[in-house]
Amino acid sequence: MALPRRTAFPVEQIRRFLEPGPLVLISTAWKDRRAIMTCGWHMMLGYDLVGTYIWNANTSHALARRSRQCVINLPTGPLLDTVVRIGNCSSAEVDKFGRFGLTALPAREVDAPMIGECHASFECRLHETRITADYPLFVWRVVRAHAATRPRWPRTLHYRGEARFMVSGRELSRRRLFRPDMLGQ
Repeated sequence: MALPRRTAFPVEQIRRFLEPGPLVLISTAWKDRRAIMTCGWHMMLGYDLVGTYIWNANTSHALARRSRQCVINLPTGPLLDTVVRIGNCSSAEVDKFGRFGLTALPAREVDAPMIGECHASFECRLHETRITADYPLFVWRVVRAHAATRPRWPRTLHYRGEARFMVSGRELSRRRLFRPDMLGQ
């Protein structure tokens, strides 16, 4: 394999390489208020732990801190324009479920609503609070998961920066290269 030619690259643009995880919609609720936010800054921290960066100026931040719960919803290709529009407005000014025609479904373990149009929804309770005072990083424990049965591998949305998106596509299997004890991971 030939080595790629490299040049200097702006540090503030590295997200186009390091942020290939799917965009999610985080739904939160507290008392009579609810919110939805588009989130690309999240990470798996364990098989049932997810970290999300929720800026403290977002309505979702306040609702998540107060309720200590959320639902992480996984949108797919047909929701791309809605995902962008959700990110362009504030839940403090509009009910995003109503504005974007989304179905709020009741969750089983948390008070935040699931988004019916999403391929999957993960009900979460706040697991870690020590670091949220200085950094708006929430560590969630997934307490219940819901996923559509088809397609098995949904075409998820990925933000590349500069208003460019990627929809996941072709899958490649390397099952034959895995040790048998590593296949469940």
